[in-house]
Amino acid sequence: MTEYYNYIKALHLIFVITWFAGLFYVPRLFIYHIEASEKASPEKEILSRQLKTMTKRLWNIITWPSAILATLFGIWLLVLMPVWLEQPWMHIKLTFVLLLIAYHLKNHQIVKELQRDEIRYSSKFMRVWNEGATIILFAVVFLVTLKGSFNWIFGVVGFFALGILLLLGIRLYKVIREKNQDR
Repeated sequence: MTEYYNYIKALHLIFVITWFAGLFYVPRLFIYHIEASEKASPEKEILSRQLKTMTKRLWNIITWPSAILATLFGIWLLVLMPVWLEQPWMHIKLTFVLLLIAYHLKNHQIVKELQRDEIRYSSKFMRVWNEGATIILFAVVFLVTLKGSFNWIFGVVGFFALGILLLLGIRLYKVIREKNQDR
């Protein structure tokens, strides 16, 4: 390993964290934007304008640069440690990274649509969509932490259990929210 390996690793982790911060928050902004579109004027226009500004800044100033830098530092780590590419856990991690990039690009498409006031999804769909980054994050962190000792049966069961728990949490939140709206 080179003397600057840990610095590259630290930078990779910092930008992964800020990338995920953007991916966690931007779907929440999608939800707010979709719900704002159902409000009456002038509230609808005021909220829409503010949410567009917030989304654009988050996406262009934090999320995209973080995604690019996390990827570049990740590639640099692989150049420094090419033996990782021979490890099965790294193949699976890179598969999840590709899923994360696909998730990111789909969010980019949704950002562009909402900037044009094109609403194609419900807020309910977006609440489920919002959990995509969480599931990918859990998978990658467990893969990187446990590496070769990862027990695949427990891992797969845990992965699906997490998904089910997230969906149940969304459903519970909806029930609580509807109860509070009825009051």
